[in-house]
Amino acid sequence: MDRGQGSQGPRTIEGKKANVRNKTANKAPVVAVLQRGGRVQSMHVPRVTAENLKPIVEAMVTENAHIMTDSSTTLKGTLMGRKHDQVNHHANEYVRYENGVCITTNTVEGFFGILKRGINGVYHHVGQQHLHRYLTEFDYRYNSRKETDSMRTVQALKSTTGKRLMLRDSKQPN
Repeated sequence: MDRGQGSQGPRTIEGKKANVRNKTANKAPVVAVLQRGGRVQSMHVPRVTAENLKPIVEAMVTENAHIMTDSSTTLKGTLMGRKHDQVNHHANEYVRYENGVCITTNTVEGFFGILKRGINGVYHHVGQQHLHRYLTEFDYRYNSRKETDSMRTVQALKSTTGKRLMLRDSKQPN
């Protein structure tokens, strides 16, 4: 992720927390940071607290980025002077315009919709120990959505250089 700085100045970053159900029907908290018109990166966090989110924000978002979130209070104390706007879903506010800037979290909400439909509709069960793998897959799908199949194939083949896939012998006991 390019940390929110582009050739035109600061970029708009959307952040969101959602829960993904794992195989025991427990909810696993997932945080996603999405740059509008750019890439998304999601990760599982043990608990969504300001203490847990602060290093994520510091590592992924530049100081001059414009952050947009919902009205969750967990980010208090983590943004350290960054420009921050919120939409209040409880008051049925999903988008508003201020000084020509669209304040919304619809882009990251769309990513979570794709993630949840994929997990609930395709995989059904996601173990906590493998959740990061599913998140990486859906990040890749979202980030490469505008590429052609041939571009994705070439990218996948290039990423295998120097790697060896080791399979266990299926006749051996576990």
